[in-house]
Amino acid sequence: MNYVAELRRLVGTRPLILPGTSVLILDGAGRVLLVERTDIPGWGLPGGLMEPGESFETTGRREVREELGLELDEVSLLDVFSGPEYYFRYDHGDEVFNVTAAFTAVARGELRIHEDEIRSAVYFPVDELPEHVIDPEMPILRHYLEKRRREAAAGTPGPR
Repeated sequence: MNYVAELRRLVGTRPLILPGTSVLILDGAGRVLLVERTDIPGWGLPGGLMEPGESFETTGRREVREELGLELDEVSLLDVFSGPEYYFRYDHGDEVFNVTAAFTAVARGELRIHEDEIRSAVYFPVDELPEHVIDPEMPILRHYLEKRRREAAAGTPGPR
């Protein structure tokens, strides 16, 4: 991303506050799509950083299309996440505090992984996640699981 690269040239590896989007893509069985990225070890949600002039929703749609070749149908804002638990330090030293708008969505199209960014993409039951989920993603996934449990207990199922 040229915008972040330009900022990095100015500030080096110092912490940046960066807005972005994560998308919980759900299949018909209520499983969530996780991706193994090439730049970060571990599993995470599809998504990425906002480009100047984009909305959070547009960012999520663009990132899913670029990374996975999928189009998103209706999206629903899960919540906005920020704070110290969304700090991340890349292996090369760059530090970020993510401000992440997380959406739930159903995707259509044929999964086509962009291999420069993604190693693999797998649907997992949300209550049976793999080991090594990227730290900033865990609060988002826990929030979704808790929301789903509350809705089920109240008899008002939300997006599965």
